[in-house]
Amino acid sequence: MGEKKTKARRNPLLGAAVLRALLDQRASENRAQAQALYDGVLRDLGLTDAAVQAYLEEHVAEVEDAIRSHGRRG
Repeated sequence: MGEKKTKARRNPLLGAAVLRALLDQRASENRAQAQALYDGVLRDLGLTDAAVQAYLEEHVAEVEDAIRSHGRRG
């Protein structure tokens, strides 16, 4: 396992940013449930939505790359 994958998995901001980006891409009737899940993840990680949003804006390419590569994991 490479250092890049390990580092990405240990970055809670990246994980939360990926979750937020996925939620933003999907407008559905279950949005309230998805938002509740996201809020719980933030609470568990000790993060704020503002911190995640700022990370997402600064690391958009990394977040998009993580989303694209997610389906390719073994």
